Amino acid sequence: QVQLVESGGGLVQAGGSLNLSCVASGRTFSTYAMGWFRQSPGKEREFVAAISRTGGTTSYADSIKGRFTISRDNAKNTGYLQMNSLKPDDTAVYFCAANRYGTTLTYKSAYNYWGQGTQVTVSS
Repeated sequence: QVQLVESGGGLVQAGGSLNLSCVASGRTFSTYAMGWFRQSPGKEREFVAAISRTGGTTSYADSIKGRFTISRDNAKNTGYLQMNSLKPDDTAVYFCAANRYGTTLTYKSAYNYWGQGTQVTVSS
C-alpha cells in the first residue's frame, strides 16, 4: 500500500510559478513510477507528467511541455512538479499517482494509488 499526500497548490497570477510536492508513505516508494494528473470542473482527469521509478525517464503532456518539470527524491519519498509560466488554462485540481509498472505511463487506469489532490488556480 502507498498513501500519497499532495501540497503546494494555491492561487497565482498568470506567468507565475508553483512547486507541487507529493509525499508517499511506505518503504517501497522507489519501486513505483509517479505521475501527475489534473482535473478541472466538467472535464476528464488528464495526464500531465510522469517519471520512472529511478527518475531516469520522464514524459509530459504537450500542453505543458517546456513549462513544467517533474522530479523525485526517493530518499525523501517525495515527488515534485515544478510549474512555471502558468496560464489560466492550468487551473485545476492536481493529483499525484503511483503505478507498480515503474514506467512513465500516461493513462489513468495504469495507476494504482492516488492522492486527494491540491487546487491550483491561475488568475489572468
